[in-house]
Amino acid sequence: MAQKHITLSRWLIEQERSHGHIPASLRLLIEQVARACKRISRTVNRAANSGALGTLGSENVQGEVQKQLDVIANEVLLEANEWGGHLAAMASEELETIHTIPHRYPRGEYLLMFDPLDGSSNIEVNITIGTIFSVLHLPDGVGTVRAEHFLQPGRQQVAAGYCTYGPQTTLVLTLGHGVAMFTLDVEDSGFVLIKEDVTIPREAREFAINMSNMRHWDAPVRRYIDECLAGRDGPRGKDFNMRWVASMVADVHRVLERGGVFLYPWDRREPDRPGKLRLLYEANPMALLVEQAGGQALAGAERILDIVPTSLHQRAAVMLGSSDEVERLGRYHREANGVE
Repeated sequence: MAQKHITLSRWLIEQERSHGHIPASLRLLIEQVARACKRISRTVNRAANSGALGTLGSENVQGEVQKQLDVIANEVLLEANEWGGHLAAMASEELETIHTIPHRYPRGEYLLMFDPLDGSSNIEVNITIGTIFSVLHLPDGVGTVRAEHFLQPGRQQVAAGYCTYGPQTTLVLTLGHGVAMFTLDVEDSGFVLIKEDVTIPREAREFAINMSNMRHWDAPVRRYIDECLAGRDGPRGKDFNMRWVASMVADVHRVLERGGVFLYPWDRREPDRPGKLRLLYEANPMALLVEQAGGQALAGAERILDIVPTSLHQRAAVMLGSSDEVERLGRYHREANGVE
């Protein structure tokens, strides 16, 4: 694919013309998001020399200390996407409420949600970080856009993706018809197709989870991990490797490339909160990508994409990756709940 030098724009046009998968307005929106990701990639690359590392001493709506690059990436995405005429509003993990399109610009038919810089705690140690995004239709007949219009189950996403900023800048995208990967060609500053029809192996021997939280996990997750750790002498009859980057985009990218599972489950430290990761900005877009690549994505016993959100910053437990492994996790949760 790389030898044919199929650019992101060409690939999107082919999805529009030849396959009828997307309208022109969605194609143009994805191109705008991709351009914003290129700007963020350059900013991240130059951060140490430009003085953009470190924190601001402020907290976002999630109660997390903001890095300078968190705020910069958020502003880049807002500015790049508000004037194109494709959006009605945006929502960000870094903002308390929605960002409506200013009246001086035409209003479009889509809603854009994003985590501007996932894994930002890893910035100073030069580990892969990234941007996650999700696109929904604005419901028909809406006059004034409000936060409630973003509260759609993840299965209604019309597009989702992420961009990693690491050894390569890689854009991973689904329009609801499979998953494609693009890498940034630094010579011509464009994204070039490197892989289509990404497929996650059904079985795998890798898991990604923060083992330091083991004592807080619920029984089904503890059961699954204990079986993996028992290796070939345990009930699974095979050895497993553990991988944990603490950057969701990096961990999920590895799952898409070679299989395995990524877990960020509910735990007992905050029993009234269903999980740590944000449903709209992280769990839903990653779940759509994984399912489009043949995997599964659950929040305990429930499919992530079936959860009906009740708030912009709702949290969710996340278990996603190779279908056989995630199905086993789901079965353990159903058994614990007395369903099976």
